[in-house]
Amino acid sequence: MKPLEKVFIREVGPRDGLQNERLHWTTVDRAEFIRKLTDCGIQSVEAVSFVSSKVVPQMAGAEEVMENLVRRSGVEYVGLVLNATGLQRALATQLDTVNVVVAVSDTFQRKNAGKGRDEALAELLPLAREAVSSGLTVEATLGTAFGCPFEGEIETNTVWDVTERLLAVGVSRVTLADTTGMAHPAQVERACTVFQKKFGQLPGLHFHNTRGLGMANVYAGYVAGARRFDASFGGLGGCPFAPLSVGNVCTEDVVHMFEQMDVSTGIDLDRLLSLASWVTSKVEHELPGYVWRAGPTERANGREAPREESSHV
Repeated sequence: MKPLEKVFIREVGPRDGLQNERLHWTTVDRAEFIRKLTDCGIQSVEAVSFVSSKVVPQMAGAEEVMENLVRRSGVEYVGLVLNATGLQRALATQLDTVNVVVAVSDTFQRKNAGKGRDEALAELLPLAREAVSSGLTVEATLGTAFGCPFEGEIETNTVWDVTERLLAVGVSRVTLADTTGMAHPAQVERACTVFQKKFGQLPGLHFHNTRGLGMANVYAGYVAGARRFDASFGGLGGCPFAPLSVGNVCTEDVVHMFEQMDVSTGIDLDRLLSLASWVTSKVEHELPGYVWRAGPTERANGREAPREESSHV
């Protein structure tokens, strides 16, 4: 059977995965986590976030993480920014890509970054244009694109308006983020279809598993044509400013699903799964993902092959 079209997975564990953790990793450990992930074949990592260490202490020392990185050829290193200060900090490092994040929900944007949506855009858009002009790749993620815990349903026209404004200043790609896990598959499929009609490209997709629909939403996006997905190792993640927010879709689970579908990700699943014990020792709790516990499904003879240490019968 001919393999289906390859998908591209951006690993966000070192940023989104760790920003809500009780234990704060050292900058050396965060750099080592990134190295271990890229050893598995991951080609894009959201490595750091240039936010206030007083507000999100887990992300302190972004510059030190970048300095400690053992950079791998062919890997894209991405940094998240929410405001002008963060963008200026990011530009002083050796990042490949800056990811500008704006919440479509005005209420959520104020809670997340201290400024309303339009105020944040007025500040970020000219800086993004300047960064693009200097040769830097700038992408954007639209938080709460599928719903907001404070405002509820988000008007799709608002999503399209913000997208249009970002693309107009040279942003190369826009990702639609389900910040608090409010999306459902039919909504995702519609959003991808309309996005492509309006902008001539498909969005990246970023899902959280708050209500158990994360993987279903990834699949719905794939069926609708999307080929770029964010995922977090072990299913770690969550937003400090979103009530009841839980982890992102799990990288290993996403890779495993696509492998079962004969869709290439370029990521070595076995090597990825081998990181579970190291990460567990750092976070000091069980990881939310499924495949590292059950083991990957063995395609040979259609049998499921549990891990040797499993006690399940």
